[in-house]
Amino acid sequence: MDLVGDFSFQPLPAIESTAELPLAAAAANPLGPLAALAGKWTGQGFNLIWRPDRGQSDHFLELNVTSEQLEFTTIPGSIPNRGLLQSDINMFGLTYLQQIQDANLKAGLHIEPGIWVVIPRTTDPNEVPTVARLASIPHGTVILAQGTASTSNAAPAIPGVSITPFTAGQPNATVPFPEETLATQSNFRTSGGGLKGVTQAMVSNPNSVLHSAIANQHITETVTLHVSSTDAPVPGGGTANTAFLKGGNDGPNAVSASVTATFWLETLQGQSAPTQLQYTQTVLLNFNGLSWPHITVGTLRKA
Repeated sequence: MDLVGDFSFQPLPAIESTAELPLAAAAANPLGPLAALAGKWTGQGFNLIWRPDRGQSDHFLELNVTSEQLEFTTIPGSIPNRGLLQSDINMFGLTYLQQIQDANLKAGLHIEPGIWVVIPRTTDPNEVPTVARLASIPHGTVILAQGTASTSNAAPAIPGVSITPFTAGQPNATVPFPEETLATQSNFRTSGGGLKGVTQAMVSNPNSVLHSAIANQHITETVTLHVSSTDAPVPGGGTANTAFLKGGNDGPNAVSASVTATFWLETLQGQSAPTQLQYTQTVLLNFNGLSWPHITVGTLRKA
């Protein structure tokens, strides 16, 4: 995703600094908490998706041990946003390209071009500084996920995550399926060579893959980026789907209803900057009355 050599955002006319909103460009690095993303990251992870199946069952549980490359490129210049209810603001950002393959079957699973931006504090609406991710997914969905950034002098606090579907709009009304237990035979779950390296612990809690990757590490600092397509933790965001995904009077084929993701930029003992990136993402796919979790996790290291 290389830009033309002389490309640089230039607000016309320039956005002026004000007492209430000083220009972010005055900071040491205008990218702020996103600065360490710049560069190429590679690594491994795990992907789990309940997808619709038109046949004897309405669902199929796909499991993939993954290999991944994620590359970020800084966008030159400041990105202007003109205000009506408050002063203009400048944003700063990076483009990225994510590529994920099934490590066992050498099959492409996902490609995602997008942009991360850092947004300064605003007065109308009254919001703290935020970060946002704008992404395009070839299956027919675009997302805008917005949230917050924080820094701690410790390893990340990675919560558990459940793969059990639930009644749409009622997260406590879970509906377990036999495919969640690897010891239970099923024709509606990945089998054979595709299951190499997949354990029950990974299926029960995909975030356990992240815990295992850092079990013997001493992480001295973590920058946490938490974003969602819902109005929490900050207003804004959303998903949009093609007609095929959204469906018609009979309901959706598989509509991407929401996306929540947390990225951890980690600095290891003896290092002065983050060289490790971990993330967990949950997409809720709605079909046949249920919300089906699509969970992807990865541990990547800077090239």
